[in-house]
Amino acid sequence: MGRVEEVEDKTVATANLSEHLTRVAHLMPDKKAVICPAAPGAHDFIHWTFRELEEEADRLAHGFHQAGIVKGVKTILMVRPSLELFAVTFALFRVGAVPVMIDPGMGRQKLVENLSFISAEAFIGIPLAHILRVLSPGKFSTVKVKITVGRRLFWGGYTLDDFRRGPWRPFTPVPAHPGERAAIFFTTGSTGPPKGVVYEHGMFDAQVRYLSTHFGYGRDEVDLATFPLFSLFDAVLGMTSVIPDMDPTRPAQADPRKIIHALETHNCKSMYGSPALLENLARYGAETGKKLPAVKRIITAGAPVRPDLMEAVHCLLPADARIHTPYGATEVLPVSDIDSREVLTETRKISESGGGTCVGRPLAGMEVRIIGITEEPLSRIREAVILPPGHIGEIAVRGPVTTKEYFQNPKATLLAKMRDDDGGVWHRMGDVGYLDDKGRLWFCGRKAHRVETAGGTLYTIPCEALFNRHPRVRRSALVGVGVSGNKRPVIIIELKAGDSGRDKDRLTEELLAIARDNAITRMINTVLYHHGFPVDIRHNAKIFREKLTVWAEERLK
Repeated sequence: MGRVEEVEDKTVATANLSEHLTRVAHLMPDKKAVICPAAPGAHDFIHWTFRELEEEADRLAHGFHQAGIVKGVKTILMVRPSLELFAVTFALFRVGAVPVMIDPGMGRQKLVENLSFISAEAFIGIPLAHILRVLSPGKFSTVKVKITVGRRLFWGGYTLDDFRRGPWRPFTPVPAHPGERAAIFFTTGSTGPPKGVVYEHGMFDAQVRYLSTHFGYGRDEVDLATFPLFSLFDAVLGMTSVIPDMDPTRPAQADPRKIIHALETHNCKSMYGSPALLENLARYGAETGKKLPAVKRIITAGAPVRPDLMEAVHCLLPADARIHTPYGATEVLPVSDIDSREVLTETRKISESGGGTCVGRPLAGMEVRIIGITEEPLSRIREAVILPPGHIGEIAVRGPVTTKEYFQNPKATLLAKMRDDDGGVWHRMGDVGYLDDKGRLWFCGRKAHRVETAGGTLYTIPCEALFNRHPRVRRSALVGVGVSGNKRPVIIIELKAGDSGRDKDRLTEELLAIARDNAITRMINTVLYHHGFPVDIRHNAKIFREKLTVWAEERLK
């Protein structure tokens, strides 16, 4: 079977993402579209075909429209991965509404504050989400339409069952221009306040094209989708999406046995998985000898991927399998991509020697520039200092998946966006890195985490890689203590599990010897030990260096 883009079909007339569902349902009405566990903890599965998914989306679209959810209506969506999530999302696109999606892993307080900021007119959620809304009435005063996915309690409004009565009638998707607002996604807020990122319909179209042309996704595949928003693209591409029994906000806690059960039961050829989830799989495979012979492709993102983890995952896969680690952010995704084979055979050595993490070559249509580091806004790309290959600076990108603004946040937009002379928009990633002479992009850390000393600037990823090679070190974090421009560089060490911290004086001397032996770390002469780094709750991998900086300042007083 060919890829979706190879099929000649005149159904898709606008940039509305749900048009793709209509087309696929006409081409493959009886193919399974979505598969998910019958209930939490259940070993059996339920599913909808593409025809059933389209009909459910149509029913809900008619109901949403009658309830007042029409084109442009901002609609908070808080639904767990399920058959209903797919139907509700496509129904919202069908009526031209603007889904507002937020990571529940950011915590209750941040979640409520950010959702309140949106001033949404509609709210679709599970009962727990509605309880959260009811407990903060002042934060959701703009919500006029309330829809419960599941059992409605005392808050009124509609349930999905209210819209399912009567015979099925097709719903013609509202035409959408590529430049029209399609959705609002919130950043994780791991290095600053979460921001609402405005997606346009044309960006979704571009992401669909990249998944098909670059990553090779085709409609003959079955995909294990552990991140619910990513899995929506499966239906657009005509793929079967399998939702495993796990909490998508806690991939590090996923049971590898349940993941493998879903992979084997449905003969999944591809999967998306965060590094935390893959680490669980690799550990389980090493302990049990379990293999995944059907899996040909893995895409992993959301946190740094260690070469040793890639190597461990490859031990579970057939020889021709590939692991892709695309680079990007909520504001622009994907920017670039690198295959695990290139990492393990070439770039790994450079990374472990302090060269940063290679994130591959820009995808077709994506442009990357390295600009001189500044905290000032740059309204035009020509105001920036463009650095040559090999020089570390801030990463700036433009292309068909680049967002143009943050929702009602002109200050953040001004700091992050630059215009080109042709009207195009560049996004400042807030990351630092460089381009090599082969056109590959290397990531060296967050701009906000660089340590500016009197003797020069240190970058987190290159420096930490050198200390992470020590056999007793689980991970390290570079922070700066003191006044801006004259920071004291400090390397903080988290030891491997089970390490009692014996002979710490000797270990410290070994780590300081590593620092002295490398030009990029020669200024580091302070080592601290931390029992367990503060990290993001989703991936357990993104280190909160801001918190570690405060901790180090207290220790060094």
